[in-house]
Amino acid sequence: MSSAALSPIARWVADRLDITVTEAEPVDGHRFTDLFGFALRRNPKRAHLLVSTVLGKHLPAAPEAVLGSGHTLGERVRDLLGEATSGAVVLGFAETATSLGHCVADSLDATYLHTTRRDVPVPSSVGAFEEGHSHATTHLVLPEDPSLLHGTGPLVLVDDELSTGSTAINFITQLHAYRPRETYVIASLVDVRTAADRARLASFAASLGARVEVVALAAGEVEVADGVLERGQELVAEHAGAAGIPITTPAVPAEGRVVRITAPWPGGVPDGGRHGFTPQHRARLDAALGDVVAPVVSALTEAGVGAGAPVHVLGHEELMYVPLRVADTLAVTTGVHATFSSTTRSPVLPVDDDGYAIRNALVFPSHDDPSDGAGVRFAYNLLGAGASQRFDAVVLVVDDVADTDALHAEGGLVAQLRQVTPVVVVLTVPSWRPGPEPLRGPTFGSYAPDDVAWLLTDLSHAALEAPTEEREEAVQRGGAHYSESLPVEYQPSAQYREAYAKALDLGAARVAAAVGTLAELVLRERAGRVPVLVSLARAGTPVGILLRRWYGRFHDVAPAHHAVSIVRGRGIDVEALRWIAHHHDPADVVFVDGWTGKGAIARELTAALEVANAELGTAFGADLAVLADPGHCTRLFGTRDDFLIPSACLNSTVSGLVSRTVLNRDLIGPGQFHGAKFYADLAAQDVSEEFLTTVESWFDDVRDQAVAQAAALHATDRTPTWAGWAAVEEIAQEWSIGSVNLVKPGVGETTRVLLRRVPWKVLVSPTAGDDLAHVRALAAERGVEVLPVEGLPYACVGLIHPLHTPGATGADGRAVQPS
Repeated sequence: MSSAALSPIARWVADRLDITVTEAEPVDGHRFTDLFGFALRRNPKRAHLLVSTVLGKHLPAAPEAVLGSGHTLGERVRDLLGEATSGAVVLGFAETATSLGHCVADSLDATYLHTTRRDVPVPSSVGAFEEGHSHATTHLVLPEDPSLLHGTGPLVLVDDELSTGSTAINFITQLHAYRPRETYVIASLVDVRTAADRARLASFAASLGARVEVVALAAGEVEVADGVLERGQELVAEHAGAAGIPITTPAVPAEGRVVRITAPWPGGVPDGGRHGFTPQHRARLDAALGDVVAPVVSALTEAGVGAGAPVHVLGHEELMYVPLRVADTLAVTTGVHATFSSTTRSPVLPVDDDGYAIRNALVFPSHDDPSDGAGVRFAYNLLGAGASQRFDAVVLVVDDVADTDALHAEGGLVAQLRQVTPVVVVLTVPSWRPGPEPLRGPTFGSYAPDDVAWLLTDLSHAALEAPTEEREEAVQRGGAHYSESLPVEYQPSAQYREAYAKALDLGAARVAAAVGTLAELVLRERAGRVPVLVSLARAGTPVGILLRRWYGRFHDVAPAHHAVSIVRGRGIDVEALRWIAHHHDPADVVFVDGWTGKGAIARELTAALEVANAELGTAFGADLAVLADPGHCTRLFGTRDDFLIPSACLNSTVSGLVSRTVLNRDLIGPGQFHGAKFYADLAAQDVSEEFLTTVESWFDDVRDQAVAQAAALHATDRTPTWAGWAAVEEIAQEWSIGSVNLVKPGVGETTRVLLRRVPWKVLVSPTAGDDLAHVRALAAERGVEVLPVEGLPYACVGLIHPLHTPGATGADGRAVQPS
């Protein structure tokens, strides 16, 4: 250590509080004293504040300097850890270091989370931590994804300064008790610990049995004389005046114009790291920044603010990273002289002196915390010397939670900004709201937790079952939608269970071949990129699990697999898509179902995704991957033969004991996933895992066949012809059925008619063989006529019983009513 020449903005405080600064040898040109100045805190716990020159918090700074310091700090972490950076998670401290932590995570390409003081209930809250010297001491750790802090890779804690190490020790102690790991890194712009502080951290690491390292851009020590707290408070009282908190008034007040803009925000991207921010989120934000900033550029251009003009971008407390990126994008794309800083909760004494860091202050009421009605917030150094106008425009970036009446009220932040700049642009971004968490077995469903995450609301407590005849009449008359209730779960007879067992024995190899063909075709279509599997609950879910197991066995990958609800006539679950977009790249998603009939769900998916993509700002593709596509409705299939997929023979007992999905607005509120029930009482009849393992046992035998078939299919034209839809329309016309929804083609759909609708007739192809044994058994149980029909393009077709009214007759002369 050696004595250091103080920064020009540190002298006023250093002289009055008798502060001595020594610094370590500069590293890569970063001098300790260039990175900060001094100001006086209005805080009885600590007299002075290190005010960073490269953080963009209290002092306006060039965005490239702020980004550069964060990225350099990240490189220091990478140099320390080497290849061990893989699996690292970065945790930044609110509010000061939220953007700094983001930049470190960017540099490491790591997932990021920052602590918060905004209490948002989330299922995976880790808890609260205390920072002793801070003005607002409580930090909350609220990851949306409970697995975010469950890994064993390094945890990197980021703060703007490391003063004693007490805060880091407190955090590591509690986080290690929550989820122990081998390596922790504390990263800060400056390290001002004493030798005793360094020894205490080393002793703590040894007691923990973990590696705890420190990296910083520069290091030194700040020594203060005895009685510094009392002297600091005396100086604050001397300069604060009677009001206690000085409000800086501009020398020449102006009434600047205000432009309010709602940012065109990319769907599924959080506004910051409060609940987690992944590398995928970062890539999507990078791609969208031009669109986000475009309306700001237009507003500035219209106001005559162009290249070379001083424009300040002001963030809001913890919301620092997005405003920083906005400032940088403005500078790069428009040539304005952009600077960046943020509002803060921290009360600092302003002194208009060249040797003091904080020259002036705006003080305004809190506008995002209803519980803090009397609270005040601060924005520093937005005026030049003598309180003159400094910027041609200020772009204030807030989230929608903070864009309140208080923000725009008299005396609020916007009103004060109007007096310091001719143009105020308020850019509002959507605050990320943690959604519901997925359900997993064994607490919901009988599948293993890794097999599938159900994006559903558990309605097991609700009485939703109604007699099949009552449901059918209500649905056909328009008095209810089929998704609002459930049929009574069919309990198969001994004869029918025997038919299912035979179907599985005969068909498992064929199903395995279709699984393999579909899995390999999807990989070819995506040039080997591993898909995110999103099955349409519930028929698609066993298929999604089998695809996942195929990839695990032959490609050594474990794709994510989520089950979502889609409802004919009401679309796909948008909240589930929102969740998926938050956790994955929509471009990686493949939707999975068991089979196609006439193609109603394929059409529903396409239409629903068009609406959902517009609402969410996402780009989910509508390709539907199925084992069997007899309706010629999709490009991704294992076969186009109409054959029996044995899982179609049963309901919940072959689908993880989960019911068909429910969309009943009396039970499903805003922000919730669609619902379903878990029939835990049917565990004794559950054959879900037996079905999967039986099919999986054939994987090795059919692999070569599947790979060859996928290659052949990939080289062919698989454009959907919708031949099945045309065939269904002909059947409906022939049988005088007014709605194609009452005609269910294919083995799978016919089975569903017999299991949970009111069947009228079953049409079968004379050439169909053993695939229809279970259909014939079900039809006999329910007294349904089975009619052979020459030239039928499917193995069988189920006709739902239309309602009776006079005047309409079917092919057999029976009166029917189109629905």
